[in-house]
Amino acid sequence: MSTAAPRAAPWRQRPERGSLSLMRFMMRASLVLGRGPSRVMVRIIAAYFFVTGGAARRATRDFLARVLGRAPTLAEQYHQFFTFSATVHDRVYFLKGRFDLFEIEVRGAELFAPEGMLLMGGHLGSFEVLRACGRHMGQRRVAMAMYDENARLRSVLAALDPAALGDVVALGRPESMLELAARLDEGSIVGVLADRTLADEPTAMIDFLGAPAPFPTGPMRLAAALRRRVIFMAGLHRGGNRYEICFEPLADFSTLEGLSRDEREQRVGQATLAYARCLERHARAAPDNWFNFHDFWGRAG
Repeated sequence: MSTAAPRAAPWRQRPERGSLSLMRFMMRASLVLGRGPSRVMVRIIAAYFFVTGGAARRATRDFLARVLGRAPTLAEQYHQFFTFSATVHDRVYFLKGRFDLFEIEVRGAELFAPEGMLLMGGHLGSFEVLRACGRHMGQRRVAMAMYDENARLRSVLAALDPAALGDVVALGRPESMLELAARLDEGSIVGVLADRTLADEPTAMIDFLGAPAPFPTGPMRLAAALRRRVIFMAGLHRGGNRYEICFEPLADFSTLEGLSRDEREQRVGQATLAYARCLERHARAAPDNWFNFHDFWGRAG
C-alpha cells in the first residue's frame, strides 16, 4: 500500500446516465404492476444501457476479466448491467418496507452492539437492503452519509418516502461532523460508501484484483475523528428475490487515546487496507454485483 497525491476522481468526469423522469416512471410502474411484471421493463432498460454505454461496458469487461481470469462473454457483461438495474428496481420496495417480497440471509449480525457505529459499504450490491436488517440491529435507525451532489438520489428518495430524507446526512458542510456525531451518540448506525472519492482528496494505492487502485482514506479518517467502531457491509443480490447481507469487523477507533499522530495514521492505513481486502473478497464472490461502471484503477483514457 502506498499513498497517492490528491487527484480528480475518474467517475466524476462522466455524467450520470438516465433521466429523473424515467426513474420516476419506473417507480410508479413498479408499484402499480408489482415486482414480477415490472421486472420485464428492468431487462429492457438494462439492455438499453448495455448497448449504448460504451465506457461503462468497457469498464465492466475490464473488471470481469480481472475477476474471471479470461475474457468475459457478452452474456456475462449484460448480466452485470441487469443485476445493477434489478437492485435499483428493488430499492423501490425496500423503501416502501415490502421486505415480505424477498428472501434475505444475514451473516455477522452478532457484531452489532448498542452503541452507534459506522458501516462501510461500497458500490457492490445494494445498500438499501440494509433496511431489512432492523430486527438484527435492535430496531435502530440507519442513516446514510452522502454528498449533496447526489441530488438525483435525494429526489427519488423524496418521491418514494419523504421521511427517508431524514435519514440522509449531507457531507461536505461545516455542520456535517456535528450531525454525524449526534446521530452516533443516539445509537444510530451510519452508512458510508467508502470505495470512491468525491473530490481531490488523499488516497492509498492498494493492490486490488492484481493492480494498484486508489482508495480514499477520508472515510477511515472520519471514523477515527468520531472515535467509532467500523463494520464492513455488503448486500449482495443472489438472483431472483434473494439477497445475502454480510457484516465483517474492520476497525475500532474508540481507543485512540495516547497514540501519536503517526500511530493514528497507521491505524487509518490499516483500516483502509482491511476495507479494500473485504471489498475484493466479496467482489470475487459476487462479480455481477460490482457497480463501479468506470475505470476503478484510474488509468487515463
